[in-house]
Amino acid sequence: MTYLLAAVGAITIAVLMWKAFGPRAAEATTTRTAIAPDDDPDFLRKLGEKTRKPPTEDPPA
Repeated sequence: MTYLLAAVGAITIAVLMWKAFGPRAAEATTTRTAIAPDDDPDFLRKLGEKTRKPPTEDPPA
């Protein structure tokens, strides 16, 4: 029984290590192209345009 538990534990560790450091792990980290909003030039340009617009007329009270 002890050998069976040791085998299951070793297989579990091996699978987890394969998932973490296997050949696909390197591919997954290099294909990310997401840019944070504060690093995105288009986002910053649009944000600047919004802040530079003159205020609209106040609605009648």
